[in-house]
Amino acid sequence: MIGKPVPTFNVPLLSDPSKTLSSAELRGKVYLLNVWGSWCVSCREEHPVLVELAKRGTIPIYGLNWKDRQADAAAWLSRFGDPYVATGVDGDGKVAIDFGVYGAPETYLVDRQGVIDINRPAR
Repeated sequence: MIGKPVPTFNVPLLSDPSKTLSSAELRGKVYLLNVWGSWCVSCREEHPVLVELAKRGTIPIYGLNWKDRQADAAAWLSRFGDPYVATGVDGDGKVAIDFGVYGAPETYLVDRQGVIDINRPAR
C-alpha cells in the first residue's frame, strides 16, 4: 500500500456510534492509522509505545478497531490508555481488507494528500 491512496472509508466511532470517522475528514492531515483489536496479543505489546507517542503530540494517531466487540474495545482503551484522537469501528473487517491488513497490529503513515507514506518527511 506504500505510495497508494488511503482506501475510502466511513466507519462509526467507538465512542459514539452515531458519529463517524472517514477518510474524507482526514484528508489534508498527516497522521498514523493504527489497526488494532482487544483480542490481539501483539497490539497489547505495541500499545504503550502508541500511548507514549500520543503524549508527545508529534503526530495524531487514529485507531481502527478491527473485528472486535465494541464493549471489549472500549474497556481495553479504558484499562491501557487511549492514544487515539478517534477510533473507528471496522466490525466486519471490510475496511481492513481494503488496506491489505491480514494481521494486527498494522500502522499506516498517511500524508496530507491521503497517500500511505514511509521513510519520507511528512508533507
